[in-house]
Amino acid sequence: MHTPKFSVVFTDLDGTLLNSTRQVSSANLNCLHSLGKNGTIRVIATGRSYYSYNRVIPSDFPADYLIFSSGAGILDLSSGKILHAASLSSNDITRITCTLDDHCADYMVHHTIPDNHHFMYRKHTKKNDDFARRIEIYSDFAKDLAITGRYPDRATQIIAILPEDSARFHTMKASLNGYQITRATSPLDHTSIWMEIFPENIHKGYAAAWLCDYLHLDQARSVGIGNDYNDIDLLDFTPHSYLLSNAPVELHNRYTLAPSNDEDGFCQAINDATDITF
Repeated sequence: MHTPKFSVVFTDLDGTLLNSTRQVSSANLNCLHSLGKNGTIRVIATGRSYYSYNRVIPSDFPADYLIFSSGAGILDLSSGKILHAASLSSNDITRITCTLDDHCADYMVHHTIPDNHHFMYRKHTKKNDDFARRIEIYSDFAKDLAITGRYPDRATQIIAILPEDSARFHTMKASLNGYQITRATSPLDHTSIWMEIFPENIHKGYAAAWLCDYLHLDQARSVGIGNDYNDIDLLDFTPHSYLLSNAPVELHNRYTLAPSNDEDGFCQAINDATDITF
């Protein structure tokens, strides 16, 4: 058996491992199986909650660990045990939501892990189709703050959904010092900006570092693969980092570019990193 060149591979899910139809290609699936046989730890690092992850990925999927909710949670997939979970305090929730109210932003306050697919929301604008679509998808778990009138005592994250307006994102980000502000492109309309607000320094890169320490893995032998703004901290952590070509153009020069998610970019990146064709 080939001795693995890398000890761990971290990969984003939507837009990276999944193609445009939210499927894992046979080439990418075979690559994951081969990595496992070679002793490489396989980690999915996604912005999805654990609940949302389970909606698209089967329980027998060839991966070892899951970083979910953009780094707020870490889970051992073989045992189902949550290894690490971060949360915002009641004071944090008050400060953040007051700021978002001042900016008349539409937002969602997510419950703590593992129930963070449940959320409360406040809507300020008359038209925000992406926001409305997410509420529709999670209608069984979404409650209007105008009706409930009370925030949870703690929260995993707060998400503000903005139309495609980078200037507004940066203005709001500047007013939220002391928190981790992660930008993601909406997986629903693929244009709206999701401002994800976490405790300070909670992101995919932090979770990858935590997991390497927990498993006694050498960071120098780690690979990262992603396609969006919320992958930046992960790709800055891994010394061998690949960005798929379907990523925003402004990120293309920051990392080694690989083919798109519809061209088996994950597998191509692994082939390039390992000098082996899986």
